[in-house]
Amino acid sequence: MTHGVRSPEPPSPHAAGLWTLAGDRLIIVDADGPATILVPTERVRLLAVDLPLPNRARRLAALPFAIEDQVAEPIDVLHLALGGKLDPLEAPARYLVGAVRDETMADWVRLAESQGLGDAAMVPDALLLPRPGQGWTVEIREGRALVLAADGTGFALPAPLLQAAWEAAGCPRLYHLGEPVGAEMPVQATSPDPRTLQARAAIAKAELDLRQGAYAVRRPRSSGALRRLGWIVALGALAHVAIAGADALMLSIIAKRRAAETRELVAIAAPGVDLSGDFQARVTDLLPSATGAPDRFVPLLARLSAALSPMAGSLSTQAIRFEGNVLTIDCAASAPDMATRIAAALRGANIKGQATASPAGTIRITASAL
Repeated sequence: MTHGVRSPEPPSPHAAGLWTLAGDRLIIVDADGPATILVPTERVRLLAVDLPLPNRARRLAALPFAIEDQVAEPIDVLHLALGGKLDPLEAPARYLVGAVRDETMADWVRLAESQGLGDAAMVPDALLLPRPGQGWTVEIREGRALVLAADGTGFALPAPLLQAAWEAAGCPRLYHLGEPVGAEMPVQATSPDPRTLQARAAIAKAELDLRQGAYAVRRPRSSGALRRLGWIVALGALAHVAIAGADALMLSIIAKRRAAETRELVAIAAPGVDLSGDFQARVTDLLPSATGAPDRFVPLLARLSAALSPMAGSLSTQAIRFEGNVLTIDCAASAPDMATRIAAALRGANIKGQATASPAGTIRITASAL
């Protein structure tokens, strides 16, 4: 039996955890928390930069000009990352800035992606130190010194060079973590950092994440995003259908209401008329064939019926005619003063007309559409 050559296993994806970059390897430090990679501060220049501009876009545009005198490399070979405010109360326009060579940043991102950490933030490891009120916080581990200054900037260097850097900076006060410093460097205080590693990483990430600009995390359009887009389109279409359906339903309701109101008006004006079957034809049949504008009949009848509605139970319509612009209704009344009451109702409704009682006990109501 011949065995083929086994291909190497692909890197397993890591969605979370705190990692440290050592050379060309990523080493897990803490498996909990959001994905974050601690990069060596030796490769990152941490600067305090004043950017008194109103928005982030303008600050980013001005950043290369603001730091060109503070870095040794040409600006066009550097990746610049804008961090948070260093002193919001005393210096609200002062920001933390990280400068790292483009090729270095590109190598870090490729390594992270090859290890399934393409979404991880990248934070200079000196930012995990507690920031002192004055002077420096210093941590020495395995021959390496990390320094975080009171102004929020920091650096890293080999431990044997720490004393020379300290003296060049004017011998600032020292707050010490980790391995002891040299005897020639007096330490103000030595105490462990009480914060958890996750808390320290979260604060450092908020202060400065190097994954910006060309190296920002690129999140592809996932099927979830497409599903959300599909839902938005579907909901929009459903909303249009619902609105159209609601409009049609409302128009139907309005039409039925108008028909019911017209039936009530005709019933008041001509209570003995059979309105079954074709309602429109029945109402049309009530209109006389004489001259006159038919479109004035219904509005006048509506006004007259509304005025007489309080007395509808005491009136019995016998005949209705519309000639010229005059509507005439003959009705029987059950009360002797009904003609007077009808005349008052016509005046109250601003209807030009009159009510005349006949000796036979009927009342003729005349109303003008003009």
